[in-house]
Amino acid sequence: MAEGVLMPKAGITVESCIIGEWKKEVGDSVAVGEVLFTYETDKAEFECESTAAGTLLAKFYENGDEVPCLVNVCAVGNQGDDAESLRGGSAAPAPAAAEQSAPAAAAPAAAAPAGPAAEAVVMPKAGITVESCIIGEWKKEVGDSVAVGEVLFTYETDKAEFECESTAAGTLLAKFYENGDEVPCLDNVCAVGQNGDAFAHLRPGAAPLDVAEAAPAAPAGDHLAVSPRARALAGKSGVDPSAASGTGPNGRIIERDVQKLIEQGVPVQAPAAAPAAAIADEYEDVKFNAVRKATAKSMMKSLSTMAQLTQQFSFDATQLQQYRKMLKPLEGNMGKISLNDMVMFAVSRTLPGHPDLNANMLEENVVRRFRHVHLGFACDTPRGLLVPVIRNADQMTLLELSGVCKGLAAAAREGGISPDQLQGGTFTVSNIGAMGCEAFTPVINPPQTGILGVCNIQTRVRTDQDGNIETYPAMGLSLTFDHRVVDGAPAARFMAELCKNLENFMTLLAK
Repeated sequence: MAEGVLMPKAGITVESCIIGEWKKEVGDSVAVGEVLFTYETDKAEFECESTAAGTLLAKFYENGDEVPCLVNVCAVGNQGDDAESLRGGSAAPAPAAAEQSAPAAAAPAAAAPAGPAAEAVVMPKAGITVESCIIGEWKKEVGDSVAVGEVLFTYETDKAEFECESTAAGTLLAKFYENGDEVPCLDNVCAVGQNGDAFAHLRPGAAPLDVAEAAPAAPAGDHLAVSPRARALAGKSGVDPSAASGTGPNGRIIERDVQKLIEQGVPVQAPAAAPAAAIADEYEDVKFNAVRKATAKSMMKSLSTMAQLTQQFSFDATQLQQYRKMLKPLEGNMGKISLNDMVMFAVSRTLPGHPDLNANMLEENVVRRFRHVHLGFACDTPRGLLVPVIRNADQMTLLELSGVCKGLAAAAREGGISPDQLQGGTFTVSNIGAMGCEAFTPVINPPQTGILGVCNIQTRVRTDQDGNIETYPAMGLSLTFDHRVVDGAPAARFMAELCKNLENFMTLLAK
């Protein structure tokens, strides 16, 4: 039995579409999901994929025909199947219904909206917990032509950066927000349509559009009678499509009409004048981006809700440096293992014996201790501080931990890290020793109960067992802990054990 393929309904207000080009001919084999034809609304062009498999038995409409939505466009089945019974589909009214509706058709028609309205592009919701995003950079300006799928602007959550593609085609009529603005998810960010379209009702907080007060009626030859393909060709060639004579259904201006206009040598539209250059001020006001806002909020919460205390320790880094030197000739095969990788490895092996530091403070008087170490590490990125999490770090080899760390850091710097990879940490390591920092007070990343700051290596002097003066490389460590959960003595025991493990790193590797 043959099956009908319907003309899709490409929008709530779309009642009919025009077939652009058939990609299959009668007799061709068709698979589910294969493109049968392209079709156009008054805003964009789409592809219709087959919902049936078999042979294309009949086409009920041809290129350029206007087809009501949800009406059968063609029939697909096996040779010999009845196709004609599908013509018109179930959308065709029954005879009785048609007769009953005839008198009503003779009555005066209801007043149509005075003119067309633009379409809004909303701020995407980039995650279940994301309530708002910050616009990074507009890629289009008011007056620019926009196609469906073109990037309008970039936007940021507190975790990553994304691109917002246009869901409408036409001209960017208005931007409701600018670079750096925070926009609630699913709020209208801009309006896209044609010059003269109403868009004030789309502005966040504006009253809904009253169709009786819509924009003035569009003049003849306006975009309602221009196909998307024709409009795209006109925009590319710089001609006014309204100057063409429409030869499509109901006088619609189609691609060949614009092509004829171009061949006739119609003058191209003058480009819009560039805005005057802004005069530089003596200062610059810079809004927080999403990452900086999230960091500020988290740090303020951390310092205002925790009893934080920092202890400063140092250890002899001789063995770390010796092991690093041993690995250097092998970097081509195994990648570079840094001193920070070694510190994080030692932290992952030391934390399980100190469960109150490998924990989250859920609420007052409730601490969640973790059986494995999910180790966060502070990562400096162009957009600000991010803290990727190495899950189950305590079960990884040094080489595995180093590889995962480098992969997460690269994703964070490039803006492509998943929000899931920035959550669930049980303890954090922050290393700014390479910048020359000798000691600092790291701030805990809530709801964790501790964070380790890694400082630089300094040459210090000590007396050996024989009473001789010698120098050694000392690396500084700064532990900040939540004094509500961890007392000073247990924190110091953790640091003493960590320093011992780092000073005897090769022994730690052998365990």
